[in-house]
Amino acid sequence: MYVKEGAENFPPKKTLKGSEGLAMTPQLADILGPIQASLPDPLPASEIRCDTVWVPMRDGIRLATDILRASHLRSGPTIAIRTPYGRRGHDGMVARALAQYGYVAVVQDCRGTGDSEPDTWDLYVYELEDSFDFVQWLTEQGWYDGFIGSAGGSYVGGTQWCMSFHPKMTAIAPEVAGVGGIHRGVHWHMFMNAYARVVGKGAGREPVSLPDMERQMLVETLTSGYFNAPLNWKVPEELSLPEIGEHLWRRYCSLPPAERARLLTTVLHASSVTLENLESLPPIFGRRHPDEHLTPFPTVELLYQSLYAPALIITGWYDWGLDATLRTWTLLSTCAGSTVRDRSRLLIAPSAHNAPGYHEGAPFDATLRRTFRGLDNIDLLLAWYASMRSDGVPPPPLPRVTYYLMGAGEWCAADDWPPPRMQVRELFLAGGGRLSEVPPERSQPDTYVFDPTNPTPTVAGSYVSSVYRPGSGDVSGIQARPDVVVYTTEPLARPLDVVGPLRFVLYASSTARDTDFAVRLSDVFPDGRAIQLQNGIIRARYRDPDGPAELIQPDRVYRFEIDMWATANRFQAGHRLRVDISSADFPRFDRNANLGGVEGPPASARQRIFHDPETPSHLLLPVLP
Repeated sequence: MYVKEGAENFPPKKTLKGSEGLAMTPQLADILGPIQASLPDPLPASEIRCDTVWVPMRDGIRLATDILRASHLRSGPTIAIRTPYGRRGHDGMVARALAQYGYVAVVQDCRGTGDSEPDTWDLYVYELEDSFDFVQWLTEQGWYDGFIGSAGGSYVGGTQWCMSFHPKMTAIAPEVAGVGGIHRGVHWHMFMNAYARVVGKGAGREPVSLPDMERQMLVETLTSGYFNAPLNWKVPEELSLPEIGEHLWRRYCSLPPAERARLLTTVLHASSVTLENLESLPPIFGRRHPDEHLTPFPTVELLYQSLYAPALIITGWYDWGLDATLRTWTLLSTCAGSTVRDRSRLLIAPSAHNAPGYHEGAPFDATLRRTFRGLDNIDLLLAWYASMRSDGVPPPPLPRVTYYLMGAGEWCAADDWPPPRMQVRELFLAGGGRLSEVPPERSQPDTYVFDPTNPTPTVAGSYVSSVYRPGSGDVSGIQARPDVVVYTTEPLARPLDVVGPLRFVLYASSTARDTDFAVRLSDVFPDGRAIQLQNGIIRARYRDPDGPAELIQPDRVYRFEIDMWATANRFQAGHRLRVDISSADFPRFDRNANLGGVEGPPASARQRIFHDPETPSHLLLPVLP
């Protein structure tokens, strides 16, 4: 079913097929509606020629590039893909599939990866300039017909955003990739160290696949990841104290890429910039430190005003960067120029980063078995490109926001995100493990002990892993642990649609000087399963998002506001909402040693959760009436 807020259901339309003959789910075909123009049958793969060229960048470095097009094609619309994962891998297969539909598909190894020069890789630092130079080169080719689109996800989605800063870029379609990340305070742990050892060229890289490396490193992953950074970071001699903060960020933005790389490696005391060492980068750039999407603009407003290409932004409810992608949508909608703002679209699927995400009912719903990545998205890409190749005057005939409502099996449309009709309700914690709209009466706080050497484990959620299955999962077993406190509503008398951003206001204390608090929302089925929807975590020292890091006083009650990202789920009649609170989600995130930067072995901390009239811990629940 396809549901438009405040409107009738749309009638079913013809189903598209991708190059692999994969039928689009009928619900998604309904959404695309008028832009499902008749497409020719794809050409046989044998009719696609591949020419390899070396494209020079502004500093003379040459990047290996494949041009895939039908043998008879003299000119045509271009699809540009820039990848660090090998141009002959999955991204190359996407390029070939699009070439079978009449596009000139050009796929390039990013600097320092694949066959491209040089022999070291600094993650993302050069992508803004290299992507611009790549698009400029495309416009100078004889087969260029005036249209340049793009494809790819994750890091490859990030290079699409970089290409969007070129004025000749027509349209981008970044999957699971925002313009920039979010400084969460807690650090990703699982997946990070494996990624840094296998992607790109340079010292320490190993010729092993990422899934195999993650499996080989599992013991190391599970025995490491203790956070105990000093509160005051020692400034390298190369930097002066007045530069720390906004001044340093502006200096960083003003530098050419080679100098940006040198500044970061100086700060990191490293030979190159990797995904792993960026996670440990101190917040010396004004709490908005460069992350994996190193887009060097002095202000957020200027960054979004500099985008030229409308974007089809595709993400998933269980993507590990969902919060950053939704932040990108919000900033694009408020800061970008009118063409980009009005013609961009957002689609939120029930998927994880590169895998299915919501698993309940998957055997009966093809949508839930779909990854919404790469070859799985050829149908969406073809429809998007077709709409953007029109005269460019009317907006694309696609809902501004399309999202999948988990628990209902419905695709829905909205005029914006969050949906304008959303209302926020408060659900309060109460004694006896109750969760209710009734404000709490006076009661004793709940207490648990957090032991960093035995942290609350990751069993479901929004992450990337080849060892742990991402997405929804039954967390009722975790909720029975003694280091987890649980609060549950009464069974619902009627269905409840929870759609929008989730936040939790927590009043808590700890015997430690620094610690973490993690909050999770789950859908409790009548059979007792508690299916994780979304969660959030906060590091006590970073409780003020706009202020400096500061330790807490032991046993003092603090107010923590925890971002739980967002969700869209129908809680059916007879189901219950449940919130659980702990102090770890490991190894998804690193674990706090509870020491506040003082050297020593990890220490246990006694945590207290308050729920009375003066300290009413509560969930801010987005509900569609």
